[in-house]
Amino acid sequence: MATAAASRRHVVAVPYPGRGHINPMLVVCRQLAAADAGLAVTVVVTEEWHALLAAAGVPATLPDRVRLATIPNVIPSEHGRGADWVGFIEAVHAKMGEPVERLLDRLERRADAVMVDTYLTWGVAAGAARGIPVCSLWTMPATFFLALYHLDRWPPADGPEGEEGQSCKSLDQYIPFPVLSSVKCSDIKIFRSLALELPMKRVAQVFSNLRKAQCVLFVSFYELESGAINGISQVLPCPIYTVGPSIPLMSLGGNLDKIQREKYSDWLDAQPKNSVLYISFGSYVSMPSSQLEEFAMGLHDSAVRFFWVARDKAVTTTLQQISSDKGLVVPWCDQLKVLSHPSVCGFLSHCGWNSTLEAVFAGVPILASPVAWDQLVNARLVSDEWKIGINLREQRREDGIVSRATISAAVTKLMDLGNGDSLEMRIRAEELRKASHSAIQEGGSSWRSLNSFVRDLAEGKLNVAETSQ
Repeated sequence: MATAAASRRHVVAVPYPGRGHINPMLVVCRQLAAADAGLAVTVVVTEEWHALLAAAGVPATLPDRVRLATIPNVIPSEHGRGADWVGFIEAVHAKMGEPVERLLDRLERRADAVMVDTYLTWGVAAGAARGIPVCSLWTMPATFFLALYHLDRWPPADGPEGEEGQSCKSLDQYIPFPVLSSVKCSDIKIFRSLALELPMKRVAQVFSNLRKAQCVLFVSFYELESGAINGISQVLPCPIYTVGPSIPLMSLGGNLDKIQREKYSDWLDAQPKNSVLYISFGSYVSMPSSQLEEFAMGLHDSAVRFFWVARDKAVTTTLQQISSDKGLVVPWCDQLKVLSHPSVCGFLSHCGWNSTLEAVFAGVPILASPVAWDQLVNARLVSDEWKIGINLREQRREDGIVSRATISAAVTKLMDLGNGDSLEMRIRAEELRKASHSAIQEGGSSWRSLNSFVRDLAEGKLNVAETSQ
């Protein structure tokens, strides 16, 4: 859809510095380059993230018109940032904006638009100060966006119902959107805790600033979250575009992944069709070792074949002891390729949004074990809204741990092709798989939305003066 106007356009993309944000941002940048042959994109990352991407060979795979630019390492290292999550959030808020603004000012080719991660609190102001249109990119589910947008209407954490009462109460009783009926008040109760007081203050700031953006892009797709997307269209004062599923088509495992790939590909090829449970709990938020041990023993009891991406040395040792010929433990893999392998029949996941979208794209049912943030909402969508999986969080003991017996029973149920509930999940997962593929194909909902975004950008409909009238 190339136009003369678009050929002169330059978009500067600024992702939040984390794997779950950088990956989808890069995918959207690829999509933009594919949608218009004249559009140039500069992606701004820290020097550390540039090195991580380079080690994985990512720059070489990007289109010629998508290039990387760096700012200094003004924030804590990606390695071990989970040890002080709140400190990392504050560093991104306080220290990252200034070097990004300096980069914007010294670019040889002025930015015609800035595509900035929604969670970057200073992003909208940086563009507005320069008269540059700001396109906010939301890398989590639209449903979670809708819930956070109405943060001021959430029930208090110390309400009269208590934890037990709130566990069954839906968020739509406080926020009048039916799509939020699947989200329980207990799912968002954690956000009201003292430990998250400062991060939630930043979230409130993000959504206050967002009302000044020229548009918002979502990495979801309409058929998956139509209710939330319709709801957002009603409340946001700017255009929205759904361009997903923005699936990361590259791994960040680097040479390690290349070493492992031959081994795990051969192992998967040797397994019967629809017999393997794929397991990964992401790269950032960690589970207690006691819970990981319960998962390991529950798997052992179920006798199901499994493929586990494990980075905890103690758990890896335990898994290797119980795996025998029924399991394989690796430190990293190309997740989408593994999920798409014929032998894989289920996915035990922390329900990060990228992992959830990849499971939907591959048509694989999910056994959800969410830990924090949007994962709790994602797990509700998986089990209650889309009905493509089981939410293990509902089956925790009083100490917050899911027992090995519960895990074994859930794994057995999910992987049993003769089980009626499992069959229904697979039928629904296949329907969503087809919908996700159709959305990004020519003429699909996300294809149309992406091209509308490129056209609106080229025609100046997203310019600051136009959208502020």
